[in-house]
Amino acid sequence: MLHVNGGMGDTSYVNNSLLQREIISMTCSIAKEAITNFYHQNFPTSITIVDLGCSSGLNTLIVVSNLIKQVEEIRQKLHKKPLEYQIFLNDLHGNDFNAVFRILPSFLEDLKTHIGGDFGTCFFNGVPGSFYARLFPSETVHFFHSSSSLHWLSQVPMGIQNNKGNIYIGSTSPKSVAEAYYKQFQKDFSIFLKCRAEELVMGGHMVLTLVGRLSEDPSKSGAYYIWELLALALNTMVIEGIVEEKKADSFNVPFYMPSPKEVEAEVVKEGSFILNLLQVSSINLNVHKTELSSLIKSMADTDGYDFAKCMQSVAEPLLIHHFGESIAEELFCRHRKIVTDCMAREEIMECINLTISLTKIK
Repeated sequence: MLHVNGGMGDTSYVNNSLLQREIISMTCSIAKEAITNFYHQNFPTSITIVDLGCSSGLNTLIVVSNLIKQVEEIRQKLHKKPLEYQIFLNDLHGNDFNAVFRILPSFLEDLKTHIGGDFGTCFFNGVPGSFYARLFPSETVHFFHSSSSLHWLSQVPMGIQNNKGNIYIGSTSPKSVAEAYYKQFQKDFSIFLKCRAEELVMGGHMVLTLVGRLSEDPSKSGAYYIWELLALALNTMVIEGIVEEKKADSFNVPFYMPSPKEVEAEVVKEGSFILNLLQVSSINLNVHKTELSSLIKSMADTDGYDFAKCMQSVAEPLLIHHFGESIAEELFCRHRKIVTDCMAREEIMECINLTISLTKIK
């Protein structure tokens, strides 16, 4: 079961999710526009909002806060009665939901202070389970949101035993590996869309952001550093006999970065949604070049240190499950040095994000 590092430690997701927060900030206007359109078209007395792949920490509640504030701003201008909000936070069973629940009281107090005295009731619920299956009763959800989650597949693709020396689609991966990953993405994303179509009310909206690529060739996506740099670190440990080669060759990540065409094709094929918007955005991870990178550098001992910890906070549970805890510290120490070297050479390191805004039509 995939989950990020819980708790509040040095390598926890809570303390290493600045990149994901920046992605939410960059795509916030799309989610606000979508929920504005829904509210104007329906003027409901209650709204059910679901955050899929919510993870843990403050990032989870940033999305919810932005959406509620947007609706409340419109409601107050139009002098409508207060709404009831039903908020569902979904992630896999291993997620640290307690980290979210602990900050809910203070979050709600801050929200009430910001909105004012006529703020309606807000109900929060945790929903453990895979979003590649049904999670809610039919036609009960008004708005789905997901950020930095849908690039995770339901499983590692079958038939990629020949992906030696790689843990994802690498420059040396056989063509069959890329094909297997794409096939798994098609299957998973199609199931995801079908399930959400059944759960959304007619005219309900969905805004999804996932890591993607610009190249049509997944082996030339330019985002090699996301997994290939970790594979490099792992391979040095194989060469030195610290990790068994057979064990390393059997490890691959359930992750896929689709192109815009691939995402659009699945939406059209499934047929339940209008694609209102498909936007590509990027974040340059190289220090000295963006405000995000400056923040990372100011919080770290060395260039690239925090990006490496960001990767560790997400990938460590997967690696521990496969290899055990004994190699984790050494592996990520080596990975951190490789990332630092790449950033020192000022290699272009971009995170490409695809954001789609959908409306249910049938």
